[in-house]
Amino acid sequence: MRFYQTEHPFYCGVDLHARKMYVTVVDQAGTTREQRNLDAGPEPFLALIRPYRERLVVGCECMFAWYWLADLCRAEAIDFVLGHALYTKANHGGKTKNDRIDSEKIARLLRGGMFPQAYVYPAEMRATRDLLRRRSQLVPSALGFQWRIAKAYERSSDQNRSSLSVSTVSTVTVARCLGSMS
Repeated sequence: MRFYQTEHPFYCGVDLHARKMYVTVVDQAGTTREQRNLDAGPEPFLALIRPYRERLVVGCECMFAWYWLADLCRAEAIDFVLGHALYTKANHGGKTKNDRIDSEKIARLLRGGMFPQAYVYPAEMRATRDLLRRRSQLVPSALGFQWRIAKAYERSSDQNRSSLSVSTVSTVTVARCLGSMS
């Protein structure tokens, strides 16, 4: 596990959701400079960080909506760190949890050099990665369905076990089987 340990005058923790984001800006001394709940979007975010942006690092936990924030920081030449979701939870897991606390803890983990980093995929590689992830979820499900269909076909057509395997069940066989059931 790698931690982000570069020092900056200001640290920004963002608890990001689809429509809202809670943003906390902390200075090097640990004083909270800003803490607000904003609409998730470039304009409100850039307006909030404007006074700190030249010497700021932004940290966000890895979840489904981080792409736009990473791309914005890259376009605006703002340092961006994506936090590893599993290890971030381990570092700041506690009983009391809300967006304000989460964004502040992200900022303070950045400041203390204890923010666990995840890899920020370049924008041009994200679509391929997302497709591969989706495929890795769908292939086992497809094989499971294919196996169940093979077993149902075997039972309904009195096939013996040795003559039918999952690999021999084609879409034509499935269509024939489903057609005979209706």
